[in-house]
Amino acid sequence: MTSDFEPRVDRVSRVLPASASRIFGALLDQAALESWLPPAGMTGSYRRFEPWVGGRSVLELTYSEAPAGGGKTSESLDVSESVLVELVDGERIAQQVVFESDDPRFSGTMTMVWELAEFPGGTLVTVSAYDVPSGISQSDHVDGISSSLENLSTFVGRS
Repeated sequence: MTSDFEPRVDRVSRVLPASASRIFGALLDQAALESWLPPAGMTGSYRRFEPWVGGRSVLELTYSEAPAGGGKTSESLDVSESVLVELVDGERIAQQVVFESDDPRFSGTMTMVWELAEFPGGTLVTVSAYDVPSGISQSDHVDGISSSLENLSTFVGRS
């Protein structure tokens, strides 16, 4: 539990059946990300994709069915712009993410960190989200990250 003085951190870990290098590659490939990153019930595409430190990317996630209250950007759309701030080959990717929204509950910069570590049976992938906007419920966010990790597991587990 966080206090008023501690920013919220949402974190999900999972062991995936692939090498860190294979997973790392899937984190930096536009077509791969578009196929596995969208959580269940969404599709995704990049308007801009720059996979290098300092690079900017703009991701559009479209809901198959608009959620109650609509998406962050429009009725059925979440758009975010990210800046890649750290890239450690095969180990770690960090990006700062800002949502395109008129709703102040989605304002601010969230930092997403993907960490990879060798683990029996594959690679332990830990996704941590820092300074999550208050408009994103923790349970929904953890569910979304978990869904993306499930998709990634399927993607990298293919022969």
